[in-house]
Amino acid sequence: MAHPSFSRLRRFRRSFLALSLLACGTAWAQQAPPAAGSPAGRHMIAEIQVIPRPAGTAGDRYKHVDAAIAVIQASGLHYEVHGMGTVVEGPPEKVWPLLQAVHHATLESGAERTLSIIKVSSAAEPGGPRIDDLTRKFRK
Repeated sequence: MAHPSFSRLRRFRRSFLALSLLACGTAWAQQAPPAAGSPAGRHMIAEIQVIPRPAGTAGDRYKHVDAAIAVIQASGLHYEVHGMGTVVEGPPEKVWPLLQAVHHATLESGAERTLSIIKVSSAAEPGGPRIDDLTRKFRK
């Protein structure tokens, strides 16, 4: 059994990470919108699958995966959780740091190691398809 102070430290790190993401999201939301031709005006879709070892604990089978999803939920970006990964969309300057934070969240939640599989789609020009544009016709 882990020393109690390690559990408190992990909880503190996880809370700090979530609060940091929320603060960053708030700061980004308050910035002026980027010019249409600037790199920041682009749109990105990314899918991330985390494979932590172990996947969870005896009491919470998917604890480390749930910690990763919680970081995505706290980001304020549009996302969809699927059975084999989570798709998130938004400006590249928000999505890239989020992918890193999601990876680290599994470790911060107590996983011994983690593997993240990431797929990213973006275009050189502003705009691009949204999650809904790509999935709408397949929904019942």
